[in-house]
Amino acid sequence: MSRDGTIRLGAGAGFAGDRIDPAQVLAERGELDYLIFECLGERTVAAGQARKLLDPTTGYDPLLAARMRAVLGSTTEQGITVVTNSGAANPVAAAAVVAQVAEQVCSRSVRIAAVTGDDVLDAVRRIDPVVWETGRPLSEHSEELVSANAYIGADAVLPALDVGADVIVTGRLADPALYLAPLMHELGWAGQDWETLGAGTAVGHLLECAGQLTGGYFADPVTKPVQGLAHLGFPFGDVRADGTAEFGKVDGTGGELTRRTCAEQLLYEVGDPARYLTPDVSADFTGVAFETVGSDRVAVSGATGSTRPEELKVTLGFRGGWLGEGQISYAGPRALQRAELAGEIVQQRLWEVHGIPAENVGIEYIGAGAAFRGLAAATDVPEVRLRVTAKVRDTETAFLVGWEVESLYTNGPAGGGGARSSSAEVLAIRSCLIPRAQVATDVHITEVTV
Repeated sequence: MSRDGTIRLGAGAGFAGDRIDPAQVLAERGELDYLIFECLGERTVAAGQARKLLDPTTGYDPLLAARMRAVLGSTTEQGITVVTNSGAANPVAAAAVVAQVAEQVCSRSVRIAAVTGDDVLDAVRRIDPVVWETGRPLSEHSEELVSANAYIGADAVLPALDVGADVIVTGRLADPALYLAPLMHELGWAGQDWETLGAGTAVGHLLECAGQLTGGYFADPVTKPVQGLAHLGFPFGDVRADGTAEFGKVDGTGGELTRRTCAEQLLYEVGDPARYLTPDVSADFTGVAFETVGSDRVAVSGATGSTRPEELKVTLGFRGGWLGEGQISYAGPRALQRAELAGEIVQQRLWEVHGIPAENVGIEYIGAGAAFRGLAAATDVPEVRLRVTAKVRDTETAFLVGWEVESLYTNGPAGGGGARSSSAEVLAIRSCLIPRAQVATDVHITEVTV
């Protein structure tokens, strides 16, 4: 604890592919108590499960080692605790990766904690919950279920903090809980102090997307220009015992932190601001107020909360076949018409030559309104990129999609170029609920002695 009894939490990442250098700046110059890396989404945990199926020693964030190499020397030297959900599908293996990095870059002994228990595959098979997207019991689904990860809360992290872990790696820990756990540990917040937990959840939600609080995703060159996005500074929050906080960023870094950037982030991915459900609390953001307290300094107050849900959301991963993809560009006069002809040729050949039905094939004309999914009419444009996808049964068939697109070079409309192809196994993502009592978490400690 520092600075008039406040706790300073730094946002080191807002998603799995986030930049690393802003976290390094925070670690070296942010004067932090905690550095948090939020690196997990529903699709990234499923991707982690897919990697783990191929190799049981993997399944964690592929950038974990790089992130740790960038910050561990500074965090351990300054006594900054790192908390991350980069463990994804395999927190124990992730902790082993952190230990390897610590042996290389740290000048003192390091205690690493892996938090497990979010993997509830056996429990959902036993309970047979209703799947949200279909309205049918899990047992009525013919696809192979390969993963089930429950959103666990801050209480799962507290034992690791209690034993003084320097680095804590979790799996599907809810994003705001990454921040709420250190606040509960440091400020003595009780597990049923719903109003304060709601305030702490607001702090976590505002910080969890890192650069989005300092102008990333907010920026528009005409209506909302933001300077210095190439070196965007990630935010930190100074949190008081009553749950109010002040946000800032390291001096000299890019971006901006204003009431408007905070307001946009407050509502990001929030369906009902009066009832933002997390494993820890039902947070209420309707009374939140922001106040400018300096250059790139904004204070927040007014969040509260009520009793936490008795059930936890679970992300289910089903094997969904393979997705083959091919892309090719057309430019100049009648670019759209040539791309449309190319799409018709590929679709015809996928069915007549390879037996892939039209209903399994997707055709997009990127640059001509594809993002509107038919809500806006395609218009002629200087250049168009044709994207063909097809959902198929195996990797060999998936390869045919990109092959047919590339074949357009000498067998299709004039002027095609820049063909690319890929294929990947699909894990279909769905959701259900599980009783909280069915989820048991645990902490595994690894000591690195230097």
